[in-house]
Amino acid sequence: MKKFNFRKVLDGLTASSPGGSSGGGSGGGSGAGGGSMHPGGTAGAVGTPRDEIQETLTSDYFQICKTVRHGFPYLPTALAFDPVQKILAIGTRTGAIRILGRPGVDCYCQHESGAAVLQLQFLINEGALVSASADDTLHLWNLRQKRPAILHSLKFNRERITYCHLPFQSKWLYVGTERGNTHIVNIESFILSGYVIMWNKAIELSTKTHPGPVVHLSDSPRDEGKLLIGYENGTVVLWDLRSKRADLRAYYDEAIHSVAWHHEGKQFMCSHSDGSLTLWNLKSPNRPFQTTIPHGKIQRDGKKPESCKPILKVEYKTCKNSEPFVIFSGGLSYDKACRRPSLTIMHGKAITVLEMDHPIVDFLTLCETPYPNEFQEPYAVVVLLEKDLIVVDLTQSNFPIFENPYPIDIHESPVTCTEYFADCPPDLIPVLYSVGAKHKKQGYSNKEWPVSGGAWNLGAQTYPEIIITGHADGSVKFWDASAITLQMLYKLKTSKVFEKQKLGEGKATAEIVEEDPFAVQMMYWCPESRIFCVAGVSAYVVVYKFSKHEVNTEIASLEVRLQYEVEDIITPEPEIIPPFPDASSQLPSLKNLSGSTNTVACEGVMKDSIPCLSVKSRPVRMPPGYQADLVIQLVWVDGEPPQQITSLAVNSAYGLVTFGNCNGLAVVDFMQKTVLLSMGTLDLYGSSDPYQRQPRSPRKSKQFAADNFCMRGLSNFYPDLTKRIRTSYQSLTELSDSPVSLELERCKSPTSDHVNGHCTSPTSQSCSSGKRLSSVDVTKANRRGPGRPPFRKAQSAACMEISLPVTTEENRENSFSRSRSSSVSSIDRDSKEAITALYFMESFARKNDSTVSPCLWVGTGLGMVLILSLNLPASDELRQTEPVMVSPSGTVLTLKGAVLTFACLDCMGTLTHPPYEVWRDSNSADDGEKTRKRKLVMHSPSSSQDMGDHQFAVICSEKQAKVFSLPSQTCLYVHNITETSFLLRADVVTLCNSVCLACFCANGHIMTLSHTETALVQI
Repeated sequence: MKKFNFRKVLDGLTASSPGGSSGGGSGGGSGAGGGSMHPGGTAGAVGTPRDEIQETLTSDYFQICKTVRHGFPYLPTALAFDPVQKILAIGTRTGAIRILGRPGVDCYCQHESGAAVLQLQFLINEGALVSASADDTLHLWNLRQKRPAILHSLKFNRERITYCHLPFQSKWLYVGTERGNTHIVNIESFILSGYVIMWNKAIELSTKTHPGPVVHLSDSPRDEGKLLIGYENGTVVLWDLRSKRADLRAYYDEAIHSVAWHHEGKQFMCSHSDGSLTLWNLKSPNRPFQTTIPHGKIQRDGKKPESCKPILKVEYKTCKNSEPFVIFSGGLSYDKACRRPSLTIMHGKAITVLEMDHPIVDFLTLCETPYPNEFQEPYAVVVLLEKDLIVVDLTQSNFPIFENPYPIDIHESPVTCTEYFADCPPDLIPVLYSVGAKHKKQGYSNKEWPVSGGAWNLGAQTYPEIIITGHADGSVKFWDASAITLQMLYKLKTSKVFEKQKLGEGKATAEIVEEDPFAVQMMYWCPESRIFCVAGVSAYVVVYKFSKHEVNTEIASLEVRLQYEVEDIITPEPEIIPPFPDASSQLPSLKNLSGSTNTVACEGVMKDSIPCLSVKSRPVRMPPGYQADLVIQLVWVDGEPPQQITSLAVNSAYGLVTFGNCNGLAVVDFMQKTVLLSMGTLDLYGSSDPYQRQPRSPRKSKQFAADNFCMRGLSNFYPDLTKRIRTSYQSLTELSDSPVSLELERCKSPTSDHVNGHCTSPTSQSCSSGKRLSSVDVTKANRRGPGRPPFRKAQSAACMEISLPVTTEENRENSFSRSRSSSVSSIDRDSKEAITALYFMESFARKNDSTVSPCLWVGTGLGMVLILSLNLPASDELRQTEPVMVSPSGTVLTLKGAVLTFACLDCMGTLTHPPYEVWRDSNSADDGEKTRKRKLVMHSPSSSQDMGDHQFAVICSEKQAKVFSLPSQTCLYVHNITETSFLLRADVVTLCNSVCLACFCANGHIMTLSHTETALVQI
């Protein structure tokens, strides 16, 4: 499938809401059935002409074009630098080339063959680049045009290319091969000249053994007509191109890896496989002038130092006013097996070893002159690592590194979630940059970044764009994406609000994640009010407020019990349980659990009412930027650990934050620091529950061991996620009826996909123990009876590591034979319905409402949509003291598949944003700033006229999209987006003064739908 980029469409998008939906887009894979490459769908329309929306968008508005790629090049293999234009090129194993210049200059090109790039050579100061690929093809790239393109290609059919060399201001390209021959290519016509230096002519005729592949080619600095050829077996030949004979031959008993000239052309240095460096003089080629093993131990008896690891590359650079630099990679002693990859810098008698975090792929020394016969005057070393790019400053004795201006470190800690915001308030980027600049690391070189070539322009779009990334170590990074390249604005460390767990403590631990306990699972940001919320993998939510002033204060915290009061295992003696709790138990005054205490006294006692992590109880210094205002933690309940958070939303105008998981929903007032609602999903329905759920016996108390809980460390999640996303649709359809495929069939449903034995649908559910069921468990599960799908506890995509075993053919046929949506008429009472989407908006909560009011829309994993009414105090003064009432409205809407996103349109079909509070700095020294009233923006209608007496609600699930007219709750349009896969992410966005629904499918397709649910484009 040909891949496209969606940049052109995104250039016309504006933010769909002040806060981005948290969306579960983790995991992927194409659908388990069907053969359609594009996720097809059917649309229908119902409603009166008065309710219909005028359509303005057409497919002509969309144009797909390729654009820049952010982040570090994947699997780099080659490096080149133009010392005049000061641009850098990096080749990769996938055939890609990244060209980098000054910050903002970033170009991506791709070889159509996809063959690995072996070597890159710039035509210095000529705007061209030569690439040698693993398929033995040479390519000449033209860099002078806006998008680089290949001018010429030359394929070697009989020999394998091993090394290339293009001298400065020369029209001849020298190509060494695996057979030991050297060919010469005319760089202008890009054809072979016919001049070939055969290996048997280069070495002495008396030598019968083959010298091996050509590993080095370079012209003499003194005479461009002399070519130095290095062979793998240790033979070096200086070939006279004019007389077509060898001027010099040198032999060494260790294999050669690289050769470097002295600028005078009288000496050259070789690096060898035994960790030695040999210096040769042209006047006496019989033996090396000097032999050293820099990292070898000197023997006491005066013998040759012991061998070391191979020196893979050496560079020999001279200085006019100081000793020459000898820089090489590798060469460490074998007895230091645990030492990291290193770069060694020898300057005079000083030897400096720079240890790297990743293996070294290649390095280049940057010099003041491109002419090889002058003093080189090196000033920096560019080191290409497998996962990083660093530049070392050679002009300072401590060799500091330059601060990298490229977004190379996006995956410094693995990215666990992302959010994109367009058309942000214009003052946000400067403010974030100013507070972020104060936290930058110290110790960098004070000189400017040496790769400074290229011309940079802002591009066509003028609106600010921000990308936020959440990481496994708990850090959050804000990136400026307005220009072509990403620039990091600000970094927030969410782990700082928690105490560090000391190793070896004897007290019982409540942690439910063995690794990466602070990993960011989802984020919600309101750019206008600058409220930022983070949900972590250890079942907590942190509310941050932005301030330009440093404060020293305690962090407020709340603890919430979200318990699903249903017995998981069916027992033979069922007892009747009251279907719904007393409504009075949901009063706000009874739900403030901030003062709850831990009940664990010693190991072995059931854990109850304790959070997974400990919030710092002492005053904490918070620098300018985002400062923690409130931490909300789910607690253990009757020995059962809290479930991961699956949805998150915040509204600054209401002062509320809400989140949900597979147990239920919680609503918290972050202004008064109180819990307003903590209710199981089943209880939200009240009498409106569309399912006939059978009651079960009461829960038996039992202790769940933390290591049996399904929330594993994210280190196991990342590779699985990569495999799931990359697994093709064809590989799924090729599964055989083996025991493994039977196991996959066990979990198969129209809204769940499986790859490599893992559930990959965002709403797939897994056992709380994270283990495969035993035979006893299977027997108990079989008691459900035929026709009842065995729904399991819903978890986020990060913990989908379970698939149920199949023991009989009957179980295979009966399991998940029906959708999780309204097509199921009866659900076991022990099933858990996850909260998958949350959205605050001014809306009609009931059919008979005449005006809009504050509402919370709740979407579940079973495709149900519930509306909760919010009763807020009438005035700003009362808001600080009077409670906020949250109550179900009784309205229930249905879709097929788990609900992903909501949006609201006014009567004219224009997107309306939820209300928000204009940002004010609560820590300002100005008393007027502190005491001034909250400024609320209640909605953003399309014009000065009223919103009208009706509005439209757009709801999208992982399978389907619907448009409802409110308050009548009439379904106007429905579109079945996909039957063979599921959506990972969906959002309603503004494009060309109209709205559309943008969807990203698990099988890799991107599509947009108009608000009449007409497919505009599918990619």
